[in-house]
Parts: sequence; C-alpha cells; structure tokens
Amino acid sequence: MKWSSPLLLVSLLWLAYACGNTTANTTPPVEVEVTKEVEEPVIEIDTSFTIDYVRGRFDPRKHPDFVAVASKYTDGDGTYYLRQEVYEAFQEMHAAAAADDVRLVIISATRNFVRQKMIWEAKWNGARLLEGREKAPEVYPNPKDRAFAILRWSSMPGTSRHHWGTDMDLNRLTNDYFENGEGLKVYEWLTANAAGYGICQPYSPKGDERPHGFSEEKWQWSYLPIARQLPELARQTLADAQIDGFDGAEAATQIGVVEKYVLGINPICKE
Repeated sequence: MKWSSPLLLVSLLWLAYACGNTTANTTPPVEVEVTKEVEEPVIEIDTSFTIDYVRGRFDPRKHPDFVAVASKYTDGDGTYYLRQEVYEAFQEMHAAAAADDVRLVIISATRNFVRQKMIWEAKWNGARLLEGREKAPEVYPNPKDRAFAILRWSSMPGTSRHHWGTDMDLNRLTNDYFENGEGLKVYEWLTANAAGYGICQPYSPKGDERPHGFSEEKWQWSYLPIARQLPELARQTLADAQIDGFDGAEAATQIGVVEKYVLGINPICKE
C-alpha cells in the first residue's frame, strides 16, 4: 500500500515531535559523589641516616652532628649531647620561655644503644626495681609480660627516640609534676609555644588516635624536622628481628615493637 502525501507529512511531523520532546521520558541523571583519596605527606629522608643510626649504634660524643649541652641548660650533668640543630632550637625556646618566667631544664638527652641497654638490662634482670617497687624477673617470669612491664616507661635498646639526638626530657620525670603549680605553668607554656620551634610531645595520652606505645610522658619533647624522618625510615626498613643484642630481645618479635612503640606516637608529631 502506498502512503498518501498528507498522511506521510503528518507522520513525519509526529515523529519529529516525539524525538524532540524528551523531557517527559528522560530520567534525571544520578549524581555520583566522587571521594578523593587523601594523600599521605611525603617525608623526605636524609640519606645520611641509616638503620644503625635509628638503632642508636653510634657514639654521640664522636658524631660530627652532635654537640655537648652547656650545663646552664641542664640539671648539672655535663654529659648530655644533642644534634646541633636541635640544640639551637632548644636554646631559642629556652630564651623565649625565660622571658615569660618559665624555666626549662634538660634532665636527659641522647642515650645511645649502649646506654639504653644498661637501663633495660638492669630492669630485666632485677638489679633495678620497676617503678621503685618490683623486681621484674620475680613478678613477670614470662619474657613477653616482663617486656611489656618495662615498656611502660623504658624503651627497648634499638627503639628509643633518645638514640637520635632529637629528644630531650625536661624538668621532671613524672606527669604529676606537670599537672600543678610550677610544672603546670611549664607544661602550658610548652603546649602553647613549642611547636613554633619545631618541637612536639611524642607521647600524648593513649586513646583511639594512639592506641599503642608508651603511656603519656609530659616531659619528653622532640625536634620534628629531624625526628619525623626516622620513624619513617624505621617503617620502611626496620624489622622486629633487628631489635637485638640485649637480654630479653626475643620479646621484640612477640610484641611487634616497631609498629607499636617506634611508630606509636602522637599523630601531631607525624605531620
């Protein structure tokens, strides 16, 4: 059958209308939310740093980047050493604190592997009481339990931030001191001002953001321009089995000491 011309024209007009009138038959596009991944900051590591440096296997007295701390900044002990740039930052912070009538006193600085081993083994073998009241071998015969008990306040040799020349203990080794009176004034000044000198408290209160590692230490402060590089180097290359050379070292792998203690620090100190 042939289409008549008028009928063909009507059909073509209807077809054109239907193709152009898409509003009623078109489903609105679904908006897809695109989640952007947050990139972790890239930490550049000085090539002079090695795993032996991270583990404190050197003598700071002979290291070219270390200097002795003047006794006027300390509790009178003339054997404290820090990295040169850390010492300079502390001197600036010390002067600013003094101007605000706040006295900062270094009571511990660099402790290399040998020194940390002496502290650890004295506690491990019972020659030094834990928290002044317990002999570790008697109370904790199991090596893993004993290690955890010592790790409440003392680092395993090879894992301490004090190996690096970046960390210092200030004024008093108790949190109670920093919660009242003069100590509270010192702590409030540090929390308000230390970041301006590149210095951070690595052992903040434990919680969801820091579930592992040492308990809070309000006395330990760390120079981040150097200190943030070394946990990253440890994360990349240090294994628990490399934490060795001292009594009780077998507990390092049982605990996962690198992940929990070397890397278990205040998130702010990682930025």
